[in-house]
Amino acid sequence: MNILIENNKLVVIFLFVLILLVWLTPLIIKWIKQKRHSRLMIRSGIKDIDKMNGYEFEEYLKALFKKLGYRPRVTKKSGDFGADLILVGKNKIVVQAKRYGYMHKVSLDAIREVYASQAYYSANEAWVITNSVFTKQARELAKACNVKLLDRLELQKFILKVNPDQRASEFITRSLKK
Repeated sequence: MNILIENNKLVVIFLFVLILLVWLTPLIIKWIKQKRHSRLMIRSGIKDIDKMNGYEFEEYLKALFKKLGYRPRVTKKSGDFGADLILVGKNKIVVQAKRYGYMHKVSLDAIREVYASQAYYSANEAWVITNSVFTKQARELAKACNVKLLDRLELQKFILKVNPDQRASEFITRSLKK
């Protein structure tokens, strides 16, 4: 009788472990894929960013800022109140990400959106990050609203901090000579 009870306990434990493994395996696989994707993203350079779509750029920035020590969170795709990312570090920072062709200038609409999101999310700072450049009006409004602008050159500096092997693109090299 005792042997039967012991066997039943072993069967129950075995089934519990099996169910746990079946339940955990997809979560572990998802976690591994996310880590691998993040490592691949972080190796991207400015020329790779130029080929990304807007959502990929947001995910790239998430990986970049995580590597820089922030706790980043991508907001939902629509109804984000003007913030594509929220960075938590010493301060809470809302980020508007603009991935354009590098000759397409970011207008003051991006500054208005991130400025409003700063109030909505109760953030300490507001940033607009682009792989391009900003219009004169956008720079003026950002200065008046205390919004930090990170253009193509500033973005490349962040990239080089986490990935020193990346070389500055021809565009950035030309920008430095000006």
